Amino acid sequence: MKRLGAWAFFTFAVPVVLIIAWTIASETSDTIYFPSPIAILAVFPDTWFSGAISGDIFPSLSRLAAGFGLALIAGVGVGTLVGMLKPLRLLLEPIFELFRAVPPPVLVPIIMLVAGIGDGMKIAVIAFGCVWPILINTVAGVRGIDEVQLDTAASYRFSGRLRFVSVILPAATPQIVAGARQSLAIGIIMMVISEMFAATNGLGFNIIQFQRLFLIPEMWSGIILLGLLGVGLNAVFKIIENRLLTWHVGLHAAEK
Repeated sequence: MKRLGAWAFFTFAVPVVLIIAWTIASETSDTIYFPSPIAILAVFPDTWFSGAISGDIFPSLSRLAAGFGLALIAGVGVGTLVGMLKPLRLLLEPIFELFRAVPPPVLVPIIMLVAGIGDGMKIAVIAFGCVWPILINTVAGVRGIDEVQLDTAASYRFSGRLRFVSVILPAATPQIVAGARQSLAIGIIMMVISEMFAATNGLGFNIIQFQRLFLIPEMWSGIILLGLLGVGLNAVFKIIENRLLTWHVGLHAAEK
């Protein structure tokens, strides 16, 4: 019980203090651009629970899932090949570093010219933003595999597929998961940005519409909803990560 109380205190103490400070500052200010949490909470149900779940939230999350999934497949696949083949790595790493340094939002107009203004464009924007941390971390993870493991697999005459599944992928998984976690946060940002361009639904579309119509509490409710979705997706990711890396956590615990 004491441990539960300590966890609750350290988890919620700072957010509660910030909300109280925000409320006091808003209630004692004359500006309309920073409404109090009370005003935001008052408009939250009508703004997001009356048809917006199926009309805006689900489309946004489906685009995020599609873009993130494509980035994961491409990043792990290409990153594994690049990490295993030194000539390919020397050829492509400068290109990867160049594209990784380009802020993904600035490429939205170019992607719109190629992919149009439909869901394909939004998914492409999300995938482009998410792929680089996954790809770079996968390359690093594959390059960091112990040579003894690879030599052992070769001595037992593992096939290429068996070597990938049994040796390379498990050894690189911690790095891949770290890159995927970074990409998830980027994916949420890119989801919102992509929906601010030529969209008719989604969280980003609604937030920018509320801003243009000076519906300030509704706009802030969308921003808070994005934060809550980010926290929820991160919690789900941590559960998946703990299941995937149980052996890794146990190994490090044994080493200590």
